[in-house]
Amino acid sequence: MSISNEAVEALILKGIEDASVTVTGDGYKYETTVISNAFANLSKVKRHQLVYSSVNEAITSGELHALTITALTPEEVA
Repeated sequence: MSISNEAVEALILKGIEDASVTVTGDGYKYETTVISNAFANLSKVKRHQLVYSSVNEAITSGELHALTITALTPEEVA
């Protein structure tokens, strides 16, 4: 059982509403880039925890196996 890229994106957007999210994956391993003001003044670990909290249910259910996260503020992208 796996989850679609779009479903992973939707979960992240539900948890981090102002985010810009891209997800790529093959049904087992996924990569996401999340850009959000919510990451301002947060360490890399705290940023990843925020993203993981959005997808935790999919991880615990086994739908989502591996997620590589890049979490940036809009200023860091510019």
